[in-house]
Amino acid sequence: MKVFKEISILDFVAWSGAVSTRDKIINEGKALAFDNYIEECYPDGLSETELNDILWFDSNMIFEYLGIDNEE
Repeated sequence: MKVFKEISILDFVAWSGAVSTRDKIINEGKALAFDNYIEECYPDGLSETELNDILWFDSNMIFEYLGIDNEE
């Protein structure tokens, strides 16, 4: 059984390499912009695993889109 639910990045529990990307988005005040970006790119929704993978493996693209400096 598949169950999709509508959540914000603020409520998403990321794991592994996605945690730092999620935290940076929130700390930079870009949660709403990220939510809108995901809704625009994935109008039919996506699974939690897909979202986690995007946060983990596409962090540079996300930061660039959101205007977040990725320098440590």
